[in-house]
Amino acid sequence: MSTRTSALDAVVFGVDVQSGDVRGDVSYALVAFDGEHVDRDVVSRRKLRRLIRDERPAIVATDNMYELAENKDALVHFLGELPDETTLVQVTGAERPEPLSRVANRHDVPYGKDPMKEAEAAARLAANNVGQVVSAFTDETEVKVSRGRSTGGGGGWSEDRYTRRIHGSVKKRTREVESELQEAGLDYEREVTEKYGGFSNAVFTVEGRPRDIPVSNERAGDVRVEVERVRRDGIEFRPLAKRRDHVVVGVDPGTTTAVAIVGLDGEVLDVLSTRTADSAEVTEWIVERGRPVIVAADVTPMPSTVEKLRRSFDAAGWTPDRDLPVDVKQHRTREEGYDNDHERDAMAAAFGAYDAHKDQFERIAAKVPPGQDVGPVVARVVTGGESVETVLEDLRDDGGDGGDDGAADGPDNEQSPEQRRISQLESQVAQLQSHVESLEDTIDEKDAEIDDLEGKLSEARSETRKEARKDREVTRLERENRRLQGEIDEKDDRIEELEGKLERLKALWKLDHSNFADVSEAKEGLTPVKVVEQFTSDAIDDADERFGLAEDDVIMFRDASGAGASTADKIVDVDPKLVLRNGGLSDVADEILFKHDIPVAPANLVTIQEVDELAVAREREVEAAVEDWNERAEERERERNAAMVDRLISEHRAGDRGESD
Repeated sequence: MSTRTSALDAVVFGVDVQSGDVRGDVSYALVAFDGEHVDRDVVSRRKLRRLIRDERPAIVATDNMYELAENKDALVHFLGELPDETTLVQVTGAERPEPLSRVANRHDVPYGKDPMKEAEAAARLAANNVGQVVSAFTDETEVKVSRGRSTGGGGGWSEDRYTRRIHGSVKKRTREVESELQEAGLDYEREVTEKYGGFSNAVFTVEGRPRDIPVSNERAGDVRVEVERVRRDGIEFRPLAKRRDHVVVGVDPGTTTAVAIVGLDGEVLDVLSTRTADSAEVTEWIVERGRPVIVAADVTPMPSTVEKLRRSFDAAGWTPDRDLPVDVKQHRTREEGYDNDHERDAMAAAFGAYDAHKDQFERIAAKVPPGQDVGPVVARVVTGGESVETVLEDLRDDGGDGGDDGAADGPDNEQSPEQRRISQLESQVAQLQSHVESLEDTIDEKDAEIDDLEGKLSEARSETRKEARKDREVTRLERENRRLQGEIDEKDDRIEELEGKLERLKALWKLDHSNFADVSEAKEGLTPVKVVEQFTSDAIDDADERFGLAEDDVIMFRDASGAGASTADKIVDVDPKLVLRNGGLSDVADEILFKHDIPVAPANLVTIQEVDELAVAREREVEAAVEDWNERAEERERERNAAMVDRLISEHRAGDRGESD
């Protein structure tokens, strides 16, 4: 498909799935339509995207946007890849699309079920301004200037100098970008993050699309510049039609003026809410979108501003029997999207007028011949009170051109396309000029009001930015406060636990004090016991590190079975008053302790009371255990001596026998 001379302003691509599944391998029927010529081709997904990128069509038209992407995320990605000049149009409507056959028939466009014919129908409909523009991006663009490399090291530079250089480069490029935006006359907001030596990043939110911005993506040395359109919260639809069809207009006047445009089929075409636009701008906005047949309000009687607008269009008026309740307005507009209550009220007014005339519209449409525009007939019947038959007869006499755009010219009573366009424009001019007299008196007043409002707007934007920064800081501090509060709660729990433990230990801590005699009297003859889990080197070292093992201590082993020579030597070095054991003690350890006069007794001989890591025993029981060991030690020593004497006598006798032999 090549560049061509076009009867339209640009080429329209019509697309429909030829074969395959959009979630996998898929091919598309592609039709390029320029108003005169039609080119057809079957292309792959990759080739379709390349053709869109290279030829930059004004519109990519389809009957279902999800034939181009399998889900919402993929659709957003597809929209992000479209050239700035290209829009995606769903010709069958917005969230609730109609069948393509019905839309094509209504607009007298050839249709067939073959994918190539459906693609051509979509292209022709979009070329006639039929359909909804699919958008996932706003008209704002974010320009971000940031560091192009990490500040973690300088390749020979000192870290401070390296970091300062990078931040200085970001700050310099930020000023250059700001200067370029100002020279281009673009409105923007700037937020910067100051760091040591300059800026770590700066973000410009610019009123405009990337093609309007004199800055592009770049990465040079220390600085990176990224240009990206601002995403919407979701997918948005807006009417492609800027044709001047006959419409129903709902108006909600006030400080904020809202206007809703509803087609004769009951579909919302566009909605506006503004605090700054005057009546002339509102009128022009309506004129660009259609020819009002009915102008409606949601209250009765009709407000003077709405009545003035109705008269300027020479349209019929509609008001409810009584002011529409809020719940009625909410119910009637429940399936439509709106930004505020003013837009809701304007839509409710337009829907009220449409509902009141719906049967009349349908009766008129049934009498209008196929292929003839219903709008002019509806306008004359509703606003002028004429009969359908009279209007149709007049239109036939005028050549069937609709009657609103001027009579036919020439001997054959036919107009060329250029003449019809001139007639349409002349009709628009005449209609707009009818507003001039009523609007000129308000221009000076509105100019002064605009200046005042612009000043207030500038102040409000500045205040809003301050509030936004304040809110972000408050949010950060609240998050930090919650984190610190959590830490405090944990520490409070720990303190409570330790305080309980402290209360239990207060009665015992003095037991290890140097003035033990006084404490013993106060505690009725208690003595501290130091508990060691096992008779092993590691357990002894751990106990010594935690609470210390000293001379004349009473030491209790919960498990004495692991004792050996080296561990016994460690206890000998401590020189305790008594060793209490649970379980058996090895012969080696027992011998070493006995040899060094270290008393050893079973733990069940002494009553021990434990509190956490500390324990106490009755001193009289400890003394009794020591005394018992001393008695057993004397007996053991006597037995050893007797055994030794017996051994010496035996050895002596054995020697004497040897000599006699």
